[in-house]
Amino acid sequence: MAVYTEVGFDEADALLQRLGLGALTDLQGIRSGIENTNYYATTVQGQWVLTLFERLGAAQLPYYLHLMQHLAARGIPVPAPQADAEGGLVHAVAGKPASVVTRLPGSHRLRPEAEHCAQVGAMLGRMHLAGADFALTQPHLRGLAWWLETGPVVRPHLSAPQAALLQDELAYQSHLAESPAGRALPRGPIHADLFRDNVMFDDTAGPDRLCGFFDFYFAGTDSWLFDLAVCLNDWCCDAATGALDEARAGAFVAAYEQARPLDGNERRAVPAMLRAAALRFWISRLWDWHLPRSAALLQPKDPVHFERVLRQRIARPWHPPAAPAGG
Repeated sequence: MAVYTEVGFDEADALLQRLGLGALTDLQGIRSGIENTNYYATTVQGQWVLTLFERLGAAQLPYYLHLMQHLAARGIPVPAPQADAEGGLVHAVAGKPASVVTRLPGSHRLRPEAEHCAQVGAMLGRMHLAGADFALTQPHLRGLAWWLETGPVVRPHLSAPQAALLQDELAYQSHLAESPAGRALPRGPIHADLFRDNVMFDDTAGPDRLCGFFDFYFAGTDSWLFDLAVCLNDWCCDAATGALDEARAGAFVAAYEQARPLDGNERRAVPAMLRAAALRFWISRLWDWHLPRSAALLQPKDPVHFERVLRQRIARPWHPPAAPAGG
């Protein structure tokens, strides 16, 4: 969510007024993230997020936007895409496909405690169930096929030990995906990027309460367990060492299972999926770090963190505690 494409105030104002959202009063580029161009847009009627898609084409966008609509209709707190007079959710700004969604209230919890992890885990479980009957399908575009394609691109930038780690883990994950256990993992729409900066909490009425998930533009059809593993590696990770905080991880999974209990095959696959999730973000950060795109506001993230996480998940496999009997 850097700014790759500059959007003029008048052009943004014209779109927002065409959508019936009122006259624009303020437009601010969003610095965080690295994939799309994003602006906070304030109008006389409220606050919105304007996104210009730098890599995704207009034909891919209905999946993400209709998924958000679908989840919102089932009580999952997500941004609401804004339609034009014909009901279209994909717009055009500065020659790029674009969307406008409601801006969620609240703020991030970048140093989460077990209670925050439990709230996110519970909502993630609800979200997976809510998406089970979503009619559209689309491949997870940052899944295994992308790892295998991108690995050779980043390999020349790695040391010999790093290159060996990458090659070995790609082989391991390919074998897992082709195995009966891998193929049997329950699947459906996943967020695929539900990091701490894609969740909002609010404490204005007392204790922290979760008030929304956003940035669904890496979503796709994949195993729900992979989505859970992505969260565990971010929400329940020691930033200095990459080690998993087992107390937070246990709280996260226990709350998730209150909504959607893991089956036995999933529980056995947790260590492998934690490795898969670490590999995915190590590769993407290597790509962004060594092959960056120009942007007005850009903060590529250091890939070393997820290399550490991957090595930790290989060295110290973690299984969630057994679910309570009858729970």
